[in-house]
Amino acid sequence: MASELDEMIEFSVARLATEDSRDIRSLVRDLAMRWPLQSALSLSFAISSAASIYEETMSSTRSERVVASAYQLAALVAADVFALEAMGQTPANCQALLHFWRRTDPYFLEL
Repeated sequence: MASELDEMIEFSVARLATEDSRDIRSLVRDLAMRWPLQSALSLSFAISSAASIYEETMSSTRSERVVASAYQLAALVAADVFALEAMGQTPANCQALLHFWRRTDPYFLEL
């Protein structure tokens, strides 16, 4: 049986494989909403892992852009997790991150 983190990685790989920019931009939000009790930092890990897997299996100019976008999303969500935990929400889960976005920084909610 796959762990929730494995499921998050599989979900992310599938989303990257669409190579659809709208689907990829909404990945962070969709992960957080689907797994609200998971560690918020697991979003960054799942997306980074998916980008690595996708990078190893695909090789085209389009896939390079997809991988770069995924790594950028992973870095941006990690920065939000850092900010949330610096505000005292430690350890932060995805539900707290969604609340943070609604309250403070709606970037991922609007992508």
